[in-house]
Amino acid sequence: MMNKLKIVFLLCFVQQLVIAQEKPNIVLLFSDDAGYADFGFHGSKIMKTPNLDKLAKQAVRFTQGYVSDPTCGPSRAGLITGRYQQRFGFEENNVPGFMSAVSAADGREMGLPVEEVTIADYMKKMGYTTSFYGKWHLGGDDRFHPVKRGFDEFYGFRGGARSYFPYSNIPAQKMDLMERGFGNFVEPEQYLTDALAMEAIDFIERNAKAKKPFFTILSFNAVHTPMDATKEDLDQFPELKGKRKIVAAMTLALDRACGKVLDKLKELGIDKNTLVVFTNDNGGPTDKNAGVNFPLSGTKSSHLEGGIRVPFLIKWPNNTGANTTYDYPISTLDLLPTFFAIGGGDVRTIKGTDGVDLLPYITGENTERPHEVLFWRKDTRGVIRRGDWKLIRYPDRPAELYNIPNDISETHNLVSKHPKMVKEMFKELFAWELTLERPRWMLKKAFEKVDIDRMDKFRDQSKYIDGESK
Repeated sequence: MMNKLKIVFLLCFVQQLVIAQEKPNIVLLFSDDAGYADFGFHGSKIMKTPNLDKLAKQAVRFTQGYVSDPTCGPSRAGLITGRYQQRFGFEENNVPGFMSAVSAADGREMGLPVEEVTIADYMKKMGYTTSFYGKWHLGGDDRFHPVKRGFDEFYGFRGGARSYFPYSNIPAQKMDLMERGFGNFVEPEQYLTDALAMEAIDFIERNAKAKKPFFTILSFNAVHTPMDATKEDLDQFPELKGKRKIVAAMTLALDRACGKVLDKLKELGIDKNTLVVFTNDNGGPTDKNAGVNFPLSGTKSSHLEGGIRVPFLIKWPNNTGANTTYDYPISTLDLLPTFFAIGGGDVRTIKGTDGVDLLPYITGENTERPHEVLFWRKDTRGVIRRGDWKLIRYPDRPAELYNIPNDISETHNLVSKHPKMVKEMFKELFAWELTLERPRWMLKKAFEKVDIDRMDKFRDQSKYIDGESK
């Protein structure tokens, strides 16, 4: 009898192991502050991105991929929860904000609320080993730490920006230091973009050997400031100068790092059972890192297309089309339910998600739009995208209305021609805002003017196609 029980137990164990092995691995390659136009697969003749260009030919490229906010921290908060971050008060720019916040939640108290369920929490429930490498930017206090938010492994930094080279003098803020696991601060021995790729590769190798399904977010800080690049990468762009030269070198390093990860998946023979996503957290800040968003208008921190539309690729061999495009608007909010569904979960069990499982739309099983409406908000600025129409509400000027497919650069304001539509979209935006939580922290009003001024100054991105103002 005992032998029969042992055999049954062993068969059940083997069955569960086989099921686990069949789950697809998931790799999210996430860049930071990259310009929409600064990739070969988006037409750049200046940037060298052969690995990502190759990925684009093997993937579905989303022509209208959006983030939930045009700045780093809130955008990440939306992605990692699959919910509009305004629903839990993570609205007013980045965290921590020692000098800029004017509310009770300041400094280390600012972060992704602990009651929010993360993408890693969901994937662990599905039997995945989870990891996060790179820029966190969702709270500096210990209770916000990645290993306490569902990730099994972490090597990165808690803040929003740091040097790409090892620190010789320890900065005052430990959130700028590289940290392995929890509290073990270890600076990299090489250029950070390359170091992060090697960490992810080590994680992939270990789990592939153990035949465990894995989920990893490789959250590069490239190409966010500071403008750091190696001499070898800079030498690849002798015709460029200034920030444009540096961002080209940083983009080359980003592409190289992504290529190493993709090559490792193929080397291990698991590439066909691995879903790979490449996207970015917000539009390029032309003034800060010389990123270019053309033909989109505007930059990071604005709600013009150049602030919220990002490069977006999904590759899953034998499941999604290769070298194809998908033209309806989608969002990084969709990644959590998509990953959960691919891992075998029932999306209906996800509480409060604003995203959708993209797979039925990619495969053509569902021919409708994934989202009839999308929203954005920061302070008094608000945006609603309904179908092909986009309304932007400003604090200092009349609203603007654009038909995005016909006017991708947002140059023809049609407010006066469609007063009824404007009124209806205003009401719908306001109705959505009534469902939100008040911001947990507020910025000084002066920062809103900075964002508006930046939008006005860098609205016409055609001036910066070659990296310098014409």
